[in-house]
Amino acid sequence: MNIQVVDPTEITDWDRRLIQTGEIDFFHSAMWARVLMESYSYRPLYMTSSKNGSLSLSLPLMEVRSRWTGNRGVSLPFADQCIPFYLDRAALLEAVGMCIDHGKRAGWRYVEWRAARYHDDATPSWSDYFSHEIALSGDDAELFARLIPSNRRNIRKAIKVGLSVEIDASRDAVNEFCRLNSVTRKRHGLPPQPRRFFEKIFEHILSSGHGLVISARLGEKVVASAVYFHFGKRALFKYGASESDFHHLRPNNLIMWEAIRWFRAHGFATLSLGRTEMDNPGLLRYKRAWGAEERRFRYYRYDLSTGTYLVHMPGPTWSRNILSRTPNRILRGIGELIYRHMG
Repeated sequence: MNIQVVDPTEITDWDRRLIQTGEIDFFHSAMWARVLMESYSYRPLYMTSSKNGSLSLSLPLMEVRSRWTGNRGVSLPFADQCIPFYLDRAALLEAVGMCIDHGKRAGWRYVEWRAARYHDDATPSWSDYFSHEIALSGDDAELFARLIPSNRRNIRKAIKVGLSVEIDASRDAVNEFCRLNSVTRKRHGLPPQPRRFFEKIFEHILSSGHGLVISARLGEKVVASAVYFHFGKRALFKYGASESDFHHLRPNNLIMWEAIRWFRAHGFATLSLGRTEMDNPGLLRYKRAWGAEERRFRYYRYDLSTGTYLVHMPGPTWSRNILSRTPNRILRGIGELIYRHMG
């Protein structure tokens, strides 16, 4: 096999070649690679091959180098899942072997793949998740009818109480999202992502017409906001944030419904709701309310020193309790410091 290691940001027509396959999702794009490189200084190492001038293999990989958490290869950092594209499974397995060989030479601790297609069911997984994907076929009435009754009531309630929705891709919309994101991450005991990360999302994704910020307002106040990406015929819900004082008005339900309507009207085939941890019943209940197809997928970590696949051992949860009581200013500083080590 003629498999090459490339940097997609150096290939002028990379995204066009991806879209031509009709299958590859957003995370393979050069846009996402630029966001990761310029936000966190990760190095792209994408395993690719072509057949008759068309892409036949894409296995994206980023090198993460950290004195704190060790050096490793990840396909791909901060992606919900990164499904490899291949026409020949033998080529995929060869590319996986190339990842392992490169990691050994580079002194990585492990290689991580974020999708089930890399390995068979007998391979131990690092962690398991659910994905949910909404098919955008039919008109608005048909899509609304697929929602569970309580979800339909929540959307009607949001409209009745006077919530309005804005669909935008402006810097102001990103700024409002970042404000809400800091509040939301604190509520969950997590530091917010660095501000430069969202600046790069604005620069490389939203400004190029491949993403949206959808916000819910009560009067002049933005009470909830969400970031969506899209590529080819596929759309993706990536980040959501809201003020808890307004949750009873159901702004998140209204935002998602308006996203479904917008993407359907603009010819998209599917809307992915991203990954969900298996032990998060509240989020699972919310995503199941949209009539989405639910699938289970896996992350795999291959330990390069032992030649074995690792199994995740849950860590302590006390840190989230502490962080949820930490001032936002300090949390933002923690986020600026640690996220590049977490990819």
